[in-house]
Amino acid sequence: MPSAAGSGENTRNILSFGFTSFFNDTASEMAYWVLPAFLASIGAGPAQLGIIEGIAESVASFAKFFSGYLADRIPRRKPVVVSGYVVANAVKPLLAITSAWWQVLLIRFADRFAKGIRGTARDVMVAESIHESRIGSAYGLLQAMDSAGAIVGPVAALLLLPHYGLRGIFWAASVPGLLCILVAVFGIRETHRARNERKTEGKSSDAPTGFLRLHFPASFYLVLFAVTLFSLGNSSDMFLVLRAQSVGIPAHRAPLLGLIFNVMYTLFSWPAGKFSDRAPRRLVAAAGYVVFALVYIVFALAPSQAAIWASMAFYGLFYALTNPVLKALIVDTVDPEVRGRALGLYYFVTSITTLAASVITGELWKHYGPRVPLLLSAILALVSAGVLVVTNVVPKRRSSQEG
Repeated sequence: MPSAAGSGENTRNILSFGFTSFFNDTASEMAYWVLPAFLASIGAGPAQLGIIEGIAESVASFAKFFSGYLADRIPRRKPVVVSGYVVANAVKPLLAITSAWWQVLLIRFADRFAKGIRGTARDVMVAESIHESRIGSAYGLLQAMDSAGAIVGPVAALLLLPHYGLRGIFWAASVPGLLCILVAVFGIRETHRARNERKTEGKSSDAPTGFLRLHFPASFYLVLFAVTLFSLGNSSDMFLVLRAQSVGIPAHRAPLLGLIFNVMYTLFSWPAGKFSDRAPRRLVAAAGYVVFALVYIVFALAPSQAAIWASMAFYGLFYALTNPVLKALIVDTVDPEVRGRALGLYYFVTSITTLAASVITGELWKHYGPRVPLLLSAILALVSAGVLVVTNVVPKRRSSQEG
């Protein structure tokens, strides 16, 4: 078997994961950017859209939780990752032949379940494909490619929509979807690093295998606490769009707000990930939470439309400083053989609390207006940043590389 440190294999895997993320997100954003309009065209409204998205996101959360356990236990992870991409991109074009909202629900269910199952296994494979000194950079590159797809997808949909209609967009999404599958099948190589090292280190094969009997380091739980606390204030970005509209930015410019955000997200994700390989990741992520707090304070006070536009661009920096960096931070805190379960628990907890945050924000917004929930989110972000700052994280290193 090639050495884990082989730079050629590592580079190939990271690039393959990057391009699968790019093509997959391009296909997803092409299809789901026009989904609300399509549902309206078949007689469904906001209530049905809420049911579809609520169920879809919930199943993705539970799938990520299960996927973490699976990623640690199975000898080969590539089939899980590839099958996840295959299912997700096989069902998207089926939207073109649907005629009822429950059919859309089934497709979204399959898509999000596939994403949840493949996501944790993929992130474990990424960590095993690169030296620890470059894990942040690897996750940052993947995030940059993913968010680049989030730019290309809606632009492609806008260009194609006048010529091919809503159903034509769904068929067109099969093109980047097929490219995603091909890259996943032929580009990704299996990784065995953590399992092989566990055997060579002579660890018992009957070590705890479940979540209930698994004990993570205290630093992992402190990071998880900070992220969970933050997520309780991290409601849907649609509330920011709603706030922008309330201060005079018209609804037809909402996609431009998203475009500005995604451009900044794409530009800074890789540099932020690389920077976290040189600076303490907990401080980089804490800086991201501070950026979030500043953005939400501006949206709460809404001094001008110009401030809203500038803050939305700044908001992309928050995502770049947190999404790839926090994954690397979670990987740092645990041993290689339990990375899947650690990431799965991280994804599950943050997904559930983020869903709860949208409910909390909606209720507070309804009774007290936008300022109270937005300022509360800013306060939670600042407290979470403080928890990260005082958390002592000593990265777990593979013994084969320590010598």
